[in-house]
Amino acid sequence: MGGELARLTESPLAWILAFVIVQRLGELALARANARRLMARGGREVGRGHYPLFILLHASWLVAIAWATPLDAQPVWPLVGVFFLLQALRVWVIATLGRYWTTRIITVDGAPLVRHGPFRLVRHPNYWVVAGEIAVLPLAFGAWEVAVIWSILNALLLRHRIAVEAAALAPREAVSARS
Repeated sequence: MGGELARLTESPLAWILAFVIVQRLGELALARANARRLMARGGREVGRGHYPLFILLHASWLVAIAWATPLDAQPVWPLVGVFFLLQALRVWVIATLGRYWTTRIITVDGAPLVRHGPFRLVRHPNYWVVAGEIAVLPLAFGAWEVAVIWSILNALLLRHRIAVEAAALAPREAVSARS
């Protein structure tokens, strides 16, 4: 038992996965609080049916990395650096959206669309960050199969989600274009 615990505490994989789990749980708490505030302001949630698939995708991605990677595997540190750069970009997206950031699609009629920060550079910056994370983290540990499979699954889900989100934001896009 003591040897297993020592292996676990010395494992870069264990530390990085623990970081991601704690980060994601914190983000879910923030997203839940923001969603409650938005709904109290008259927000409408759309695309609720596909949301559990994202939870399943992200949870299974972490499990797949843990399953496919030996505990004593040493990562490719430059790829770990890319992963943490993506975390900085994630924080930028969340900070830019502020109270509007949530893991769900919630729209509030009349609320301005965010067009600054990363949103002035690329559409859907959070989705780009997540796509990068899903590919880079498993690749950092040599789990290319996980990177490929979960990247494909993520792309399929995002294709649907972006269409749902675009339809939900279309009325606000039209108002924003006239302003």
